Amino acid sequence: MISNELAGKQLSLDFHEDEQQRGITIDAANVSMVHTLDNESYLINLIDTPGHVDFGGDVTRAMRAIDGAIVLCCAVEGIMPQTETVLRQALKERVKPILFINKVDRLIKEVKLTPEKMQERFVKIINEINKLIRQIAPEELKEKWQVSVQDGSVAFGSAFHKWALSFPYMQKSGLSFKDVIDAYEKDNYQELAKKAPLHQVVLNMSVKHHPNPIQSQVYRIPKIWHGDLESEEGKSLLACNSKGPVAFVVTKIVIDKHAGEVAAGRLFSGTVKQGQDLYLNMAKKTIRVQQVSVYRGAQRILVDEVPSGNVIGIVGLKDTFAGETVSTNPIEPFESIKHIFEPVITKSIEAKKTSDLARLIEVLRQISKEDPSIKVSINEETGENLISGMGELHLEVTENRIKTEKGLDVITSKPIVVYREAIMKESNEMEGKSPNKHNKLYFKVRPLEDNVFFAVKAGEIPEMRIKKKDDELAKKLIEFGYDTKDARNVRDIYRGSMLVDSTRGIVHIGEIIELVLDSFEQVIDEGPLAREPGVKIRVDLTDCKLHEDAIHRGPAQIMPAVRDAIRDAMRDAKAVMFEPIQILQIEAPADNMGDISKLIQNKRGQLLDMTQEEEHITVKAKLPVAEMFGLSSELRSATAGRGVFFVVDQVFEKLPEELQSKVIKQIRERKGLTENQ
Repeated sequence: MISNELAGKQLSLDFHEDEQQRGITIDAANVSMVHTLDNESYLINLIDTPGHVDFGGDVTRAMRAIDGAIVLCCAVEGIMPQTETVLRQALKERVKPILFINKVDRLIKEVKLTPEKMQERFVKIINEINKLIRQIAPEELKEKWQVSVQDGSVAFGSAFHKWALSFPYMQKSGLSFKDVIDAYEKDNYQELAKKAPLHQVVLNMSVKHHPNPIQSQVYRIPKIWHGDLESEEGKSLLACNSKGPVAFVVTKIVIDKHAGEVAAGRLFSGTVKQGQDLYLNMAKKTIRVQQVSVYRGAQRILVDEVPSGNVIGIVGLKDTFAGETVSTNPIEPFESIKHIFEPVITKSIEAKKTSDLARLIEVLRQISKEDPSIKVSINEETGENLISGMGELHLEVTENRIKTEKGLDVITSKPIVVYREAIMKESNEMEGKSPNKHNKLYFKVRPLEDNVFFAVKAGEIPEMRIKKKDDELAKKLIEFGYDTKDARNVRDIYRGSMLVDSTRGIVHIGEIIELVLDSFEQVIDEGPLAREPGVKIRVDLTDCKLHEDAIHRGPAQIMPAVRDAIRDAMRDAKAVMFEPIQILQIEAPADNMGDISKLIQNKRGQLLDMTQEEEHITVKAKLPVAEMFGLSSELRSATAGRGVFFVVDQVFEKLPEELQSKVIKQIRERKGLTENQ
């Protein structure tokens, strides 16, 4: 699709202006292409995803749409923390990885390694990737998905110089590693791109080692769709049947100037045609497909119909979002797409001109659709609009796009940190009375057990409302030490917290349980201390006394009673603020060891580990996000521009006692909360 001269430089999948200026991928971009191997034609749907941790949300969403991943590793720098994060995301979605080791030209020209040393370097990278696959992959795939040079699931080369080699290709073409080194020594490496073209080697590897949709959906569907596998829809999904009912998952939304909203995603079953009526399962409404298209980077090519197993774009799905399940008839939606990190940095944003206010709200709604990792909260009452993202770069890019692409002048505040509200002990039973005094509900709260919380965070336990008896979930919870009764009575798992219905024999409980769950979710979104989200809380509904007449137990009566009781119980259980902490890996020259540890101490940080290899150190440290603003420039000045850092993980830890009341007061003032609110 690209001329030989421009390949490697054209950036045809980094087509946004800011991606080209910064030299990084920001958006996932799709391309569907035909590749010929041994006189057979194969259609490959490829999604190019970002590598920077701030844009990891795009990677997570793309994983839902694909069955295989090409993990890209740098030959010089080896495996980075982000490689591990992305591999974890892929294996969680049962996406099969193969490995490409890039920038081999740098090993030859800059690092000047001998062939033996180069081999050692490759073996080390391959072993580390395999170790990660063993740790993270599901039991039955740990050994099956190991990558190796012998079977051709590993290739190496230089994307910039457009050549690549894999073991099967070397056997077929008679090329050896010695030829590569000779070509660089004679400065004749352009010939390599003709003898071993990169696209051919990588796509051959993909055809041989990645599963096709019919193979992959057999083991992927049970993991990502919790409906009945024996139903017509279930059988069609498992078989990737293009003649069955439609099941399509939206993974990305792009606002097109001419066509409006384009929903890109994976078609798991059925065939989508122009003019067809489809059902949105979360929005609960029927829409008509206006256009169906396949992708070629920046272009969308319109087609009449597309069968299952492909990545496609659909125009006409109004009011949809990433993660929506679209089908012929109403079905159980696919499991929600779970992001590894949560947005922890927030800025308030306003339009420069007051006349642009309405437009700003429209633009913010578009932004939150296009990038679901950006959380937008629009407060109609206070007029405060907040955008939260993964890091400073994420928000900076979003801000620039609002200015350049949407043409709207905005002013943003200094970054604010979003805290979490948690509890330290079990509470007493608290009563909530409805405003009409006819209904009473009783709640207890206690910290959610660590093992359950981490299982929810890792995606082993799905976050959702539990409508029917879920034996799978109950079995898991019993393994974690719950008694059978509790395990069967879990009603809702939401944002790392859980609601258990421990009542017995209450006649009208079925009619109000949805209201109780709505109110529970509202409290988890806005806790009692400063209306920040709750984390790691288990709420038990212990008893309720309800009015006989349905008219006296509507939402206006039940919801305030539930909210008050849960918030009181949290206060009783010693509610405290937790702050977001990021675990960072800092790479720098060994001479800067003292400067780095001083920098970490000044920022209330904690050194976890420091390793030195020759003249280079790798430091692992924990830093509160509140202290991290401007870290990249401070690190640059402390290390004369040679230090870099990567985010390895993100956790929430209790804010030091001496800062608790100060932070609560600041947040309450910022949100304009009065004493009783």
